[in-house]
Amino acid sequence: MNNSIFERDPSDPQKATRESINPVLKMALELGPLMVFFFANIRGEWLAQKFPTLAGLGEPIFIATGLFMVATAVALAVSWLLMRTLPVMPVVSGIVVLVFGALTLWLHDDEFIKLKPTIVNTLFGVILLGGLALGKSLLGYVFDSAFHLDAAGWKKLTLRWGLFFLFLAVLNEIVWRNFSTDFWVAFKVWGTIPITLLFTLTQMPLIMRHSLEDKTAGADR
Repeated sequence: MNNSIFERDPSDPQKATRESINPVLKMALELGPLMVFFFANIRGEWLAQKFPTLAGLGEPIFIATGLFMVATAVALAVSWLLMRTLPVMPVVSGIVVLVFGALTLWLHDDEFIKLKPTIVNTLFGVILLGGLALGKSLLGYVFDSAFHLDAAGWKKLTLRWGLFFLFLAVLNEIVWRNFSTDFWVAFKVWGTIPITLLFTLTQMPLIMRHSLEDKTAGADR
């Protein structure tokens, strides 16, 4: 019995037979912790009054960090309960959240949680580009359930996403080092997410050109 804790490699033929998760639920599990972080930061004082235990964490950013860590752990646990596998990239992001969140609360220094997006995006960018250098298009771990592309399509898409992750890392450094904490938290939700969605939409022509489903449909005509 070769059940793996992590999702299978996209090239594994058994991957296609695994139970799929509802896309809306998947998005909620991935974005939910970030929304918790945002709203806990803007409502930190209210939360401290309602839940005295949270007041011991200090300022709203520290309350938000603690709840962010809890929400991240819960999201991964729900993913495991539903799928019996863990998505690789959210796990990597979750580990960084927990480590840097713990450092933030322990040292009472919000710079650690602000560095988290820089480190995660740099790590993802390096992994994707490094995988390409080794002949592997690792982006299939993220999008294989949504798109079925030929090898050239995965290679191009992986290159673009690798560079985009590095761009997000640089952007995070610019924002947190030059603006207030509240602005940075808001930008994580209302800036980074729209930018990512816009970038995703710009990749649709490439996806359509290299879609195996479109090619199969064309061959059947």
